[in-house]
Amino acid sequence: MNSTPLAERLRPSSLAALAGQTHLTGEGSVLRKAIEQGRIPSMILWGPPGTGKTTIANIIAHTLAVPYFQLSAISSGVKEVREVIEQAKQVDAAILFIDEIHRFNKGQQDALLGAVEKGTITLIGATTENPSFEVNSALLSRCQVYVLKALDEGDLVNLLKEAIAKDAWLQSQQVTLQETDALIRISGGDARKLLNLFELVVQSANTQPVTITDALVMQVAQKKIAIYDKQGEQHYDIISAFIKSMRGSDPNGAVYWLARMIEGGEDVKFIARRMLIFASEDVGNANPNALLLANACFDAVSKIGYPESRIILSQCATYLASSPKSNAAYEAIGAALNAVHQKGDQPVPLHLRNAPTKLMKDMQYGKDYQYSHLGEGNFIEQEYLPDGLKGTLFYNPGNNARENELRKFLRDRWKNKYGY
Repeated sequence: MNSTPLAERLRPSSLAALAGQTHLTGEGSVLRKAIEQGRIPSMILWGPPGTGKTTIANIIAHTLAVPYFQLSAISSGVKEVREVIEQAKQVDAAILFIDEIHRFNKGQQDALLGAVEKGTITLIGATTENPSFEVNSALLSRCQVYVLKALDEGDLVNLLKEAIAKDAWLQSQQVTLQETDALIRISGGDARKLLNLFELVVQSANTQPVTITDALVMQVAQKKIAIYDKQGEQHYDIISAFIKSMRGSDPNGAVYWLARMIEGGEDVKFIARRMLIFASEDVGNANPNALLLANACFDAVSKIGYPESRIILSQCATYLASSPKSNAAYEAIGAALNAVHQKGDQPVPLHLRNAPTKLMKDMQYGKDYQYSHLGEGNFIEQEYLPDGLKGTLFYNPGNNARENELRKFLRDRWKNKYGY
């Protein structure tokens, strides 16, 4: 058996062989054109682990046939950077690839500025973190940022099939892919992790031929994972249980179903998006801060991803579950839309219309409108609904502390008009 890991043995040497990332490397894409023309900018490759950042850098260097230097931000510092820059000055062009560039501090990143600006080196930085926050603005302004995407299930299955077809050792083991869900879920869109786990599973089988099953993979990985089809019935059952647990104010149930989704490899943005909807649909004005937290949660997990995002998701889910509930805003827009469908397009009352022209002013558009801020308590009673819907109650505040305050506020102003 070759001691080189499978992922390294199968590392692509051309853009055509690269899995996924067609938005960057496909025919006619910006990056591919730049490589074909032999004029690439300094760049930051931002994406999850195992999506091809190092491979793209290697392919660029090989295609352009220029001196290539590689540093890791974990083990290198300003000294190593300066040494590479001095070597690069001896040649016409050179590429410097820095893996995990987000780990460089400001001083280390600043050491690159002059060489990048003068073209002494073409920098290719790789990062799993948002470069807007982790790369200083001076260096970032001198680089193009290319975003790599996690490989989807089709890409990962194709990699497994390609490995069996191309790797001599795997062929000698007579490998058959009977099930792939466990491999796909554990790998989390990381091609390197997928291939190295695949190799470990085949090694551990100790028999030929080797049939890959989910049970075998989980046994070798020593990790029991939740296998469920993200497009199938269980996907919808679990998200339903998650939502209903939060609606029922049970943070324990909510965090359990959240854990099931995380272990099943559910898309982090899908979970956060559902909580964002829930914050308005089921919490609403009973706790307006819920929407702010849910929006912050969605923004945060979009930048961070797994595994750290599990903590943010848990904070948001337990907060939403522990919040007072109201679907009054949800019911209000539903009732208003129903009125639109049943009553049609009711005319806007004249006093509420805009009057940008003399003719419209002559037609009394806006004439009788009263500016609310001139009234006591910034309120003047007047009609805001069309004639055909006068007095219709759409928003009926829920029975909770926050909305009871809103109900009192509205009752004091509208008296008995809407029945508050």
